[in-house]
Amino acid sequence: MQCHHPREGVHDPHAPIPVQPSVDPAHIRECFKRLIQGINPGDLELRGMLLLCDASGIELESHALHEAAEGLLAGFDGDWRQKGVHAIAIADKQSFQIRRDEHTHPILKDCCTLAKPLLDDSNELAAVLGLIYEPRDEREEREARALFAAWVKAIQSDLIQVRKQAEVERLAAMKHGYEEEMRKKAVLYQVAKQLHGNMDVDAVLGEIMSSMKKIYPSADIALYLTQDHSSQLPMVKPLQIQHGEEDSLMRAYMESRAVFTCEIIAGRRCQRLAVPLSGKQGVYGIMQVIIEEGLGSELDVPFITELAECAGAAFENARLHESSNIMIHELRLINEITRRLNQSLKPQEVFQFATDELIKIFKANFGLIIQTDKDNRVMTVQSSNITEMTHASFDLDYGFAGLMIESREPVIVSDYAQHPEIPSKFMEMTGARSMIGSPIIVGSEVLGVIMMAHRLPDYFTYGNFKLLQVLSGHIGLAMTNASLHAEVRRMAVTDHLTGLYNRHYLDEQIKLMQQRDPCGSLLLTDIDLFKNINDTHGHQIGDESIKQVAQIIKGSIRDTDIAARWGGEEMAVYLPRLQLDQALMVAERIRRRVEEETDPKVTISSGVSHWNREDEKISVESLFYRADMALYEAKRTGRNQVRIG
Repeated sequence: MQCHHPREGVHDPHAPIPVQPSVDPAHIRECFKRLIQGINPGDLELRGMLLLCDASGIELESHALHEAAEGLLAGFDGDWRQKGVHAIAIADKQSFQIRRDEHTHPILKDCCTLAKPLLDDSNELAAVLGLIYEPRDEREEREARALFAAWVKAIQSDLIQVRKQAEVERLAAMKHGYEEEMRKKAVLYQVAKQLHGNMDVDAVLGEIMSSMKKIYPSADIALYLTQDHSSQLPMVKPLQIQHGEEDSLMRAYMESRAVFTCEIIAGRRCQRLAVPLSGKQGVYGIMQVIIEEGLGSELDVPFITELAECAGAAFENARLHESSNIMIHELRLINEITRRLNQSLKPQEVFQFATDELIKIFKANFGLIIQTDKDNRVMTVQSSNITEMTHASFDLDYGFAGLMIESREPVIVSDYAQHPEIPSKFMEMTGARSMIGSPIIVGSEVLGVIMMAHRLPDYFTYGNFKLLQVLSGHIGLAMTNASLHAEVRRMAVTDHLTGLYNRHYLDEQIKLMQQRDPCGSLLLTDIDLFKNINDTHGHQIGDESIKQVAQIIKGSIRDTDIAARWGGEEMAVYLPRLQLDQALMVAERIRRRVEEETDPKVTISSGVSHWNREDEKISVESLFYRADMALYEAKRTGRNQVRIG
């Protein structure tokens, strides 16, 4: 063994030594403990202590070789590097011996010190083994050096083996980590392949849960979706929007990032991970994984985050595919309904067809369409599958319909039984729980309201709600078209001044009725001395006189009778299925009312003709000819009277 003596100024024992440990201190301690366990205290009489320092000179372990040595260093409060030999050994990688007469510290003046650097398999300094002892004679000193050399050799060999074993374990761990990483990448690839190959939303969600369960079988896994999305899977739940800093689900959703926490859940120490399911268009929900510590592998946050990102993109694709299919279906539906609505130009047919189709589309129990009459401040049910509601009228501000007319906004009711603040005869009469409604708006005018109801609460979806708004616009256009067509048709057959039908329409209707009725009567009326009224009062007053007579005629006949302006101041009334004596009574009633109610006062002359199925010749021309002759006779014989032709 080479011996060195400490020299003044060669080494500063207090200066930090920039040496990095090449072996884990835990491995060095383990080797030291095994060395101690191999020493039989009964075979030793040596009064000394074994010391172990790391590569920087810091003490790791110490062991008294004999009970008499336990107080050997009592009172020594200096750094171990003050023992001198350790710092020198670390710096020079050499063995040292300091004899008893060479120590400068008073506590060590009777001691000898041996030090030996321990090198790893790369010949780098790993630790220093030291022995401080009090030999009684030269023999004991020689034995101590021999024992120390054997101990150094044993611990050096053990250290190399430990280092090799550690390296094997490190490589095995690297291999396991690599294999685990490859397994996760394979899982991620397979999941991505399965997810992006599936366009069914529930199938995508099921694949996510199944994949996570394979990786973390002991974990509690759940998906929380936003309210825009729903699923029938038991592990998929709605995400409740809350505002709590401690809510990891809410934090993950609001901050769009993974939130990892360790916490006590039901008395168990658990790891919780909340990861957003994100796509390019937003966050669709949160995947939460909870695992009890000690029951499974640690949660791999980057891997789960990557899986969630893949799942979010696949979910978004599936939702977009589903939405596009729904949109295509809705467009076809809208196109078909619009086409069929526009086939009918009768308002009542439009109302009834629209109601029937909407009930089928939304699978509603009840439905109705209301039309507004703002002039009279009322709204009327034009069509419904509820007999009692059809043609019922309400004030313009009543119930949900009134609310929609006022706000011009649609309404969705999840459960009317829980919130009956707004009165609704429709909901109360049917016992319905849920309802969707939309105002029918064309341009800036609210034409009416559509309402669909169901007995179950929370029945209608947000998609139903949006679709009804779209359909209400098309129904409004169909209503407008039907109304315009009816108005054009009315104008085509109506006299502008009097509001009575025109002569052409009257001719057509008489022809139709003569084909099916058993009899009928015709009344021709002419205002007496009408030229004098125009000459005396002017044409405007003359027109007013014509309008007054027309109103008296309309107010004196049945709804089934047809009144028309024949020409100028002449008017005609066809009385279907009326016998001659009854027709004379109507003509006389009109004559009397005209004489009594007009201002300026005018009178009329009338001619009445009649036909029945037994006549030899039945024609419109014959009927008018005879009535016209009777009118001429009434004029000729004094006016203001009725004659039969």
